[in-house]
Amino acid sequence: MVLRRECTARQLRLAVELRRLRDAAGLSAVEAAALLGVNRVQISHIESGLAGVSEERLRRLAAHYSCTDEAFVDALVTMATDRTRGWWEEYRGLLPTPFLDIAELEHHSTFRRDVEFLFIPGLLQTEDYARAAFSSRVPELPHAELELRVRHRMQRKVVLEAPVPYESLIHEAALRIRVADRVTARTQLARVLELSEADHISVRVIPFDLDGFGGAWSPMMLAGGSVPRLDTAVRDAPHGTGFIDSEAQLGVFRTVFRRVKDASLDPNRSRDLIHRLAKEL
Repeated sequence: MVLRRECTARQLRLAVELRRLRDAAGLSAVEAAALLGVNRVQISHIESGLAGVSEERLRRLAAHYSCTDEAFVDALVTMATDRTRGWWEEYRGLLPTPFLDIAELEHHSTFRRDVEFLFIPGLLQTEDYARAAFSSRVPELPHAELELRVRHRMQRKVVLEAPVPYESLIHEAALRIRVADRVTARTQLARVLELSEADHISVRVIPFDLDGFGGAWSPMMLAGGSVPRLDTAVRDAPHGTGFIDSEAQLGVFRTVFRRVKDASLDPNRSRDLIHRLAKEL
């Protein structure tokens, strides 16, 4: 069995779900290994993402774990057998792994939902805006890496070309903050307005003039899995990007998104506000 040197977030998610199924069945790794006729170390490697698992073995494990959710098992099989090497692979070894994991997550997502308070969401950014945002990083990025990050962010926008639902909740502060100059800000607002006209893209603004808004704690992203159990939340924190997949925490993020959406302006009123802000520049 050839072990992976590095696991992607998608491979780790598959490993986590298999371990959860085993735990729910009340079986030890030794017992699971015996059911497959392998040793415990192989189960450990599968459940840590270091080794893959075939469709046959995955379905046998699901049966032994008494998992009757066929759609969920089929989704896990797809994760285990998919051999897609997307455009993001050209950045492996050049950018931090979370950049690649985000792109892969978006590629497989059935929907995308973003909440942003200080920056325009990455999928809606213009090249100049993205460059200015990355340039503000401390410590300052080397020029070559900065340009790699900008190029990667621009390539991520390929997901918007597919009719996958995308909802973006943007605080008015993010629309007003100038990460660069007036020209960049005006162009960026025009891009948001242009993209918001697409049938599968919804942009809502969280206005300053809003009473009692506790809202959310920080920017967040929700990505839909092929079944709800495989949804993923992503949070940015000072120590790095966090991928969240426990059902309890996903429930919290779904609730937070719903509350923020309910407090936001509807798409038409949001476009009116963005138009007004653009005219003020």
